[in-house]
Amino acid sequence: MSERAYDRDRLRQFLSGEAAGEGLSRRVVLRLMGAAAGLAAAGTGTGAGTAAAAGRRGIVKPLPAELFTVRDTNAETNWAALRGTGYYTPVDRFFVRNHTSTPVLDPARWRLTVWGGGLRGRAVEFSYEDLRSLPAVTRSECLECAGNGRSYFAAQQGDAVTGTPWTMGAVGAARWRGARLSDVLRAAGLSRRAVDVMPRGLDPVYTAHGTDYGHVRRPMPVAKALDDVLLAYEMNGRPLLPDHGCPARLVVPSWVGIASVKWVGDIEVSDRPLFSPWNTVFYRLFGSAYPPGGSPPLTRQPVRSAFELPLGAVFAAGRVHRLTGRSWSGGGSIRRVEVSTDDGATWREARLHDTPRPGGWVRWSTSWHPYEPGPARLLARATDTAGTTQPFRAVPNEQGFFFDAVVRHPVRVV
Repeated sequence: MSERAYDRDRLRQFLSGEAAGEGLSRRVVLRLMGAAAGLAAAGTGTGAGTAAAAGRRGIVKPLPAELFTVRDTNAETNWAALRGTGYYTPVDRFFVRNHTSTPVLDPARWRLTVWGGGLRGRAVEFSYEDLRSLPAVTRSECLECAGNGRSYFAAQQGDAVTGTPWTMGAVGAARWRGARLSDVLRAAGLSRRAVDVMPRGLDPVYTAHGTDYGHVRRPMPVAKALDDVLLAYEMNGRPLLPDHGCPARLVVPSWVGIASVKWVGDIEVSDRPLFSPWNTVFYRLFGSAYPPGGSPPLTRQPVRSAFELPLGAVFAAGRVHRLTGRSWSGGGSIRRVEVSTDDGATWREARLHDTPRPGGWVRWSTSWHPYEPGPARLLARATDTAGTTQPFRAVPNEQGFFFDAVVRHPVRVV
């Protein structure tokens, strides 16, 4: 079954009450929509794991202002900090998306339990060493929050949305090393009856507006789990840091970041469809452009681009400047990037500095010779191999997901 067909089928099953497991009824979903739309701007929670250091808003690693913009429990990478860093995002400036706070877990005591009706036998437990004893693979993949760019719905389009007001810094590329999820599932005794796989994190339970949603968890089709998903324990050649999922996390190529569950503690393998708040109440598109029950759960990321510049960057008139940036897409490789320095009146193709490939981004550059002082707006738009080009306006939705429009990047010439 294709991903699109799977998404449609799961949405139908959920809305018709055919769900198994931990799903919420349609009536409860509709009642919670208004309050729960603020998931991405969540407050604190309590539960398993050790809370991160005080004063870090639940994040362990340093968050210097030149590298990050802190947004409640999250930290957004400042794009200017990526200029000249190479293809991979250094770990010290990789964005952090937390629903609650970072747990600090001991790999030696960590256990992963794989269980459920989609196995041939009983639950199976893996230690950290068990995981590392499986064949190791390395993959280069971008991870990105589905709400990346959310602030532009309001800033550029005047649309009212809720959630963390990311600009474009909730994305990063890394070299991930770990075991194939398919190898873990087969070692646990995966049966032919299995249809869905749901990993669950060990971060504190998420509560909002008086509702306890439990630990972060989100199902995926068994076909995806067996395809290209990694259970990673290293990032850019070193063991994962706590904020990025230590001891182990999922890396789900091209899909929304919520699918790449951090601090995985157990994986349910089911012979019936699975649902959780993270694919029913959250991470679906609701609004006037969508059916009353919302869109299918979000999976593949849209096409996006960003300049490696701070907002309001200053340029000298009468000089040639080198503009750099990056573009990426969950729907295919980047085929072309175009840049406009006159607010979209004209476009020229940028030079690509990486071989385009699925799941990754490309760095690009172009030159600009501004002559007149004053404000200006820089635009970049990418086209992927599926033929999708960034639009000038994103379709609004209540929770502010999937902003894919061309960003008008303000600068000043002096």
